[in-house]
Amino acid sequence: MLRSSARLLRLLSLLQTYRHWSGAELADQLGVTVRTVRRDVDRLRELGYPVHAAQGTAGYRLGVGAALPPLLLDDDEAVAVAIGLRTAAASAVTGIDETALRALAKLERVLPSRLRHRVTAVQKATVRAAHPGPTVDPDVLTAISDACHRREQLRFDYTDHHGDRSTRLVEPHTLVSWGRHWYLIAWDPDRDDWRSFRVDRLRPWTPTGPRFTRRDPPGGDAAAYLARQLSVGPWAVRATVTVPEPATLVAGRLWPGMGAVEAVDATSCLLHLGADTPADLAWMVTVLGVDFTVSGPPEFVEAVRALGARCARAVHGTADGHP
Repeated sequence: MLRSSARLLRLLSLLQTYRHWSGAELADQLGVTVRTVRRDVDRLRELGYPVHAAQGTAGYRLGVGAALPPLLLDDDEAVAVAIGLRTAAASAVTGIDETALRALAKLERVLPSRLRHRVTAVQKATVRAAHPGPTVDPDVLTAISDACHRREQLRFDYTDHHGDRSTRLVEPHTLVSWGRHWYLIAWDPDRDDWRSFRVDRLRPWTPTGPRFTRRDPPGGDAAAYLARQLSVGPWAVRATVTVPEPATLVAGRLWPGMGAVEAVDATSCLLHLGADTPADLAWMVTVLGVDFTVSGPPEFVEAVRALGARCARAVHGTADGHP
């Protein structure tokens, strides 16, 4: 009986790889006959696992059932899930913290001591900084995700960063998790352009609209598009500076959302920036530690000039910058 139970668990582990297995392949993996494989498959079905036989062959695959049966995880998978649940507990999704902690508690109760030690070591060695802010309703995320998957138009009420409210109709493309916020990247037919929307600021309507033909965002990368939008889109002051360095070097010195780099040639690039004030822009571009050329706007030029004069006064009367 012990060998039979162990073989059943091994069979389940193979089927959970989500590939199609022929009866002969499973028999070879388990060291049994094809007839024994068929009997074991029937036992798994009795336990609630939806094992489907491929049409016209003696092959098998694990399908989707009405209820969630027990899962088998190897050591690395179990550790990854435990760490992922701990991270999810501090996410910006409303209510997911309690759900993730419940799932984590269930998992940790059955972890072998060697794996529990690995998970505990990671938890004790890390501290997650608190970032209070708005959270997202998981039902809203689900509704948007479903519309993206089905390629159905989505109508929603939206409040922008100025507090202005509007009703929008878009072709949803991708959800992007950026720091503590979720963003929807979508094509806006009314504006004939791509747009990004903070998910915590929108309330979707139901049902969704008609299906649409999916198109790709600028550059084909939704996350890169959002980075550009966050860099220069919503800010009060925007500017572009020329940097006599390769685009890859400058991009490596930016923090997320700081700016967007556009290559000019192999040795120079344009850096597009946005900020609340010209002084903030001047500080941002100088901390990169590269030479740059400013062409406008005038208030940004003046802010860079004022910053340069302030720095010169700071070292006036010193030798090589040292008192």
